[in-house]
Amino acid sequence: MIEFKVTGDYIPMIQLLKAANLVQTGGEAQIVVTEGEVKYNGQVDYRKRLKVQKGDIVEFRGETIRII
Repeated sequence: MIEFKVTGDYIPMIQLLKAANLVQTGGEAQIVVTEGEVKYNGQVDYRKRLKVQKGDIVEFRGETIRII
């Protein structure tokens, strides 16, 4: 499990995937989100600009990110 610390109120989903080094580019992040490869709090979510906040769980390609 990856623990990711958010410095503000939230981080957009695309930026989170890039910051956690799970994708190489923002374009790749947009594609994997729109193709339904990302789970947000246990459910597939297709929103690229989703505001991920403290306490949320994101799952992608076998990795789990917990936002702290």
